[in-house]
Amino acid sequence: MTKKQKKMLWRIVITAVMLIALHFLPITGIAQLIAYLAAYAVIGYDILRKAGKGIANGQPFDENFLMALATLGAFFLAIWTKSGDYVEGIAVMLFYQIGELFQSYAVGKSRRNISALMDIRPDYANIETDGKLEQVDPDEVAVGSVIVVQPGEKVPLDGIIVEGEASLNTSALTGESLPRDVKTGDEIISGCINMNGVLKIRTTKEFGESTVSKILDLVENSSMKKARAENFITRFARVYTPAVCYSALALAFIPPIVLLLMGQPARFDDWVYRALTFLVISCPCALVISIPLTFFGGIGGASKCGILVKGGNYLEALSKTGVAVFDKTGTLTKGVFKVTHTTPADGVTEADLLETAALAESFSNHPISKSLREACPGLDAKRASDAQEIAGHGVKTQVDGRTVLAGNARLMESEHIDYTAAEGAGTIVYVARDGQFLGSILISDEEKPTAGTAMQGLQAQGVRTVMLTGDAPAVAELVAKDLGIDEVHAGLLPADKVAWVEKLLAQKPEKKELAFVGDGINDAPVLMRADVGLAMGALGSDSAIEAADIVLMNDSLASIPVAKRIAKKTMRIVYENIVFALGVKAAILILSAFGITGMWLAIFADVGVAVLAILNAMRMLRANKLVEKTKKDKTAA
Repeated sequence: MTKKQKKMLWRIVITAVMLIALHFLPITGIAQLIAYLAAYAVIGYDILRKAGKGIANGQPFDENFLMALATLGAFFLAIWTKSGDYVEGIAVMLFYQIGELFQSYAVGKSRRNISALMDIRPDYANIETDGKLEQVDPDEVAVGSVIVVQPGEKVPLDGIIVEGEASLNTSALTGESLPRDVKTGDEIISGCINMNGVLKIRTTKEFGESTVSKILDLVENSSMKKARAENFITRFARVYTPAVCYSALALAFIPPIVLLLMGQPARFDDWVYRALTFLVISCPCALVISIPLTFFGGIGGASKCGILVKGGNYLEALSKTGVAVFDKTGTLTKGVFKVTHTTPADGVTEADLLETAALAESFSNHPISKSLREACPGLDAKRASDAQEIAGHGVKTQVDGRTVLAGNARLMESEHIDYTAAEGAGTIVYVARDGQFLGSILISDEEKPTAGTAMQGLQAQGVRTVMLTGDAPAVAELVAKDLGIDEVHAGLLPADKVAWVEKLLAQKPEKKELAFVGDGINDAPVLMRADVGLAMGALGSDSAIEAADIVLMNDSLASIPVAKRIAKKTMRIVYENIVFALGVKAAILILSAFGITGMWLAIFADVGVAVLAILNAMRMLRANKLVEKTKKDKTAA
């Protein structure tokens, strides 16, 4: 509990004790009035001050004005009728402040949960000077400096490890507890926690440009991008508050005047009391507080799962997503070529086939060549010589004094090699030595293990999945079939992807949105054109963080159906709170206008509804249940 909350709690206790004491003290008249006014001042002075400031600034119509007017009006009525019943005005303010205390605690708890989750801002960086470590502000560390990170400390800046090995806790960034092992030469990003070992890191970015700084900036500014529901509540409160004030004024004077003109008895104090009750009920704080808190909770719940949402408007868009479009390379697949199948010719071993191909490709930096060398490590490159690259065909190399060909079918045909054609989703490398065909090697891009889970999770929520790729149609069709993707378009240039997204946007169902999922590096135009863009591979990727609306910090496609569930639940709670708050208030406002309800029910309509709405909003912080629900979808599928 904060110092401010403790102070409010003491004020509530003191006021309650004063009310109990005044009930038994035998005082009347002016002395009684002064004593009750003292109790009222203890509990309500801040509300009166805020109401006064609002009036002075020309913006009187808020909940403080409503409470001040209603409670002072209750005092005025007690004086006017000489009833001496000053308890009601104080009780209304007392229970209002109890509700405010509860709301403050609930909102504070929600914010503390998210602050703890995103507590990745480093307090200092260690610079080694004359053999001793000196703690400096991360802002003061220049690019290229060497910093030291000891066990238990946060990595303050992005950089490259120049000395040491350690395990890193990346849960604050990715939402996953599995540690990441790093060693000399590895890139490292700020915000991780060094679990063991001493690391020396050469910084590559200033603190303001580092990963941790960008993430914190996005989290702090996420509330600036409001969803339509939040903007509606803001506009609603501006119109609603003055409307109910004028309605209360009309309720206080028009009915009794009409009754008097009709020759019927009318008590002004009864109608003024109804008007004051009407004001207490009408306070819109349940909506004004609970709706933004729901979006804040949704963003916080998503962050727990390693999903960084840049604003409530993107949660709202994601909740309505009916079409999910995916890039292939680097998104659905790892973007890393790998030898997946070999077909040696008769009398040729797999080891001989791979070794010959790897040596023939040892001079090339092409990804295909690298994948062959990785499949057959430890070879002596000096065994190969006189490498000749034949554009569009492959390579011709001398290996151990023998002529080796490695390339596509056109190379075999041009060199008149009798080869056996192979099929497969990927790149096929044919190998021949001294005119004899040795076999073929299939090299493919490996699918991400979470890709299938993501498709199943989205389809279980009624989302149509589409893949857009520049890869060959045969490869794309096979990947789409393996993952269960509904629709695929292949052989596309970057401009073609944008054109296809335009077509899909035009074809999407009414009131549905289109989401695009890319790696955030080559897909910026499409990410920005979609209704909501999600970036993969975001751990340390500046372009992903900047281009996308939602960033998947854990680099897991399985997070996408989780993100959609969080978005849908957020919007469901928002609409529940709007309907509940307006429905209860409308009913009790009507009852108060007819004199059926009093101030006590008015307190429930205001404070009680707000508290219930906030408790409902706080359910968004329990994102783990949504993760479990998505896992059940996968199992069922």
